[in-house]
Amino acid sequence: MADPHTTATVEHVAGAGVAKAFGLIDAPMFIALSMIVVIAVMIWKKVPGAIGKALDKKIAIIRDQLAEAEALRQEAEALKAEYEAKSAAADGEAKALLDRARVEAGALLVKARDDAEALVARRSRMAEDKIAAEERAAIDQLRATAADAARNAAARLIAERIDAKADAALVDAAIGQLGR
Repeated sequence: MADPHTTATVEHVAGAGVAKAFGLIDAPMFIALSMIVVIAVMIWKKVPGAIGKALDKKIAIIRDQLAEAEALRQEAEALKAEYEAKSAAADGEAKALLDRARVEAGALLVKARDDAEALVARRSRMAEDKIAAEERAAIDQLRATAADAARNAAARLIAERIDAKADAALVDAAIGQLGR
């Protein structure tokens, strides 16, 4: 059983406590009529038209922004295509420069090889000429040495074999031959 001090009961009497304005309009009906009046005032003050105009302005701004974005996108695509064309042209120029450099390097290599061969040939000729000159000088020196040795040997032989009488006879014979 429930304790009488802890339990409370609420009685609700139907229709009691509901306020009526002018004796005819109760609270829910008053709220509905208020809403109708507010909507009527909004229509009378042309609020929906103003909202429509504001929305139309916003739509026009958005359309302008979309058109501008589209124009910027097309411009960006045109710039991209232009830079791709320039890049391709630069690649072609770089390839042409590389090909030209290879050709020039080949020509320089051929020229350097020819110059080196000419230098080697010239140096070889110079060395051969120098060797020939040294050979001639050695031969001349050998001849001079041989002539000196022969002269010295002849002088010694003459000094050993010919005395004053034979010398006088040779001089007289030589003078005799001059006279003829």
